[in-house]
Amino acid sequence: MAKEIFMPKLSSTMETGTLLEWFKEEGDTVEIGEPLFEILTDKINIEVEAYDDGILLKKYFDTDDQVPVNHVIGYIGQANEQVPAESPGESGESNEQIVQEETVAKKDERPLVAASVISGEKPRATPAARRIAQTNQVELTAIAGSGPHGRVHVKDVNEYVNEDQVHSKITPLANKIAKQENVDITTVTGSGLNGKIVKQDISAAIQEKTTKAPAPSQKRRKIGGMRKVISDRMSQSAFTAPHVTLTSEIDMTKVKELRVQLLPVVEKQTGMRLSYTEVIIKAVGLVLSRFPAVNASFINDEIIYNDAVHIGLAVAVPDGLMVPVLKDVNQKGLADLTMEAKDIGKRAREQKLLPDQLKGSTFTISNLGMYAIDAFTPIINQPETAILGVGRMLEKPVVINSEIKVRPMMTLSMSFDHRVIDGAPAAEFLTELKRVLENPFELLV
Repeated sequence: MAKEIFMPKLSSTMETGTLLEWFKEEGDTVEIGEPLFEILTDKINIEVEAYDDGILLKKYFDTDDQVPVNHVIGYIGQANEQVPAESPGESGESNEQIVQEETVAKKDERPLVAASVISGEKPRATPAARRIAQTNQVELTAIAGSGPHGRVHVKDVNEYVNEDQVHSKITPLANKIAKQENVDITTVTGSGLNGKIVKQDISAAIQEKTTKAPAPSQKRRKIGGMRKVISDRMSQSAFTAPHVTLTSEIDMTKVKELRVQLLPVVEKQTGMRLSYTEVIIKAVGLVLSRFPAVNASFINDEIIYNDAVHIGLAVAVPDGLMVPVLKDVNQKGLADLTMEAKDIGKRAREQKLLPDQLKGSTFTISNLGMYAIDAFTPIINQPETAILGVGRMLEKPVVINSEIKVRPMMTLSMSFDHRVIDGAPAAEFLTELKRVLENPFELLV
């Protein structure tokens, strides 16, 4: 005798199901447990398994058809068995025969289980769970049991009832948005029919949540004093002078050798240790005296070519930067430069510089060699027309006379004002500085 295939009722609120897909065609062999068709309920998409062996004799409904629950949608039986030409309507099977068998492919709602009919078999449930389910008019077949072999307990029924009540008060679209935005729908008041929560209610809850969200803890202070001066000067320079930056790697091997030889001599004369900074300052002063265009100032649309070589040395101080000035660098030896550089650096950090020590620079050096910085783009200290950035010294493999050797290499970054200096003269200056540093004994002449 042919067996009915019907649209299962999977929840207390389900009245119809939409047929999404048949996995078998009429005439195909069907085995118990095989996925037979897929439906869309008011809560989920679910695959329904066959509960009889045989041949799919008839399909009464097709894809996207909405079918009332318990309506016959097809028959399974033996070959050549006679079945009605049209669906006889509601199945005669009792809903008490619906049992849980496998997990649902969940999409938008809470998980349920697929249902199939096995004649005479009832859902496994405790007596208390059955009583609560009957009181709340809930089908036990729609509840996933947490006990052994899927046995339904009281807590399973209570959770299902509570969740079902919540979801019956919200539209599917509103519920989807609430989940995406982590909105607790139990705190939302519905404005729809009979208090149903709609999309606009969720949007309003999201807006309120955003408005009431506490601002992250932040420390703020109004810019002023030295920081305000630096901000204004750097902004003016960056936005008025077209900066171009050239870089060049310097082999510092001979500078290291020179420093080793001069350390005891300078320390004996001054009581201070000669650093690479003073050697670089001396080299820059020497080369600047040969390139007036780089040792220039740009004031009121006039280029002023400075005769004196006064080098500003950027010094980091608490909450800012100061640029004390070493005067007539090209006329001083390494011992004098060591004393002066150490003195103005100390005065700057202690904020004890004299007014005259902050005036008149024609070129600035910014040395970040004590940090893990190779190259950078320094901003010109106007009205100067160029600034030199000094990176760290790093041992690197380099090719010398077709051989690979490890040498202490340092990168110099020179930014210049393209309104005053063109690329070629700037490149010539940096190339000459590289030559002098790689042959530093010229500094002693």
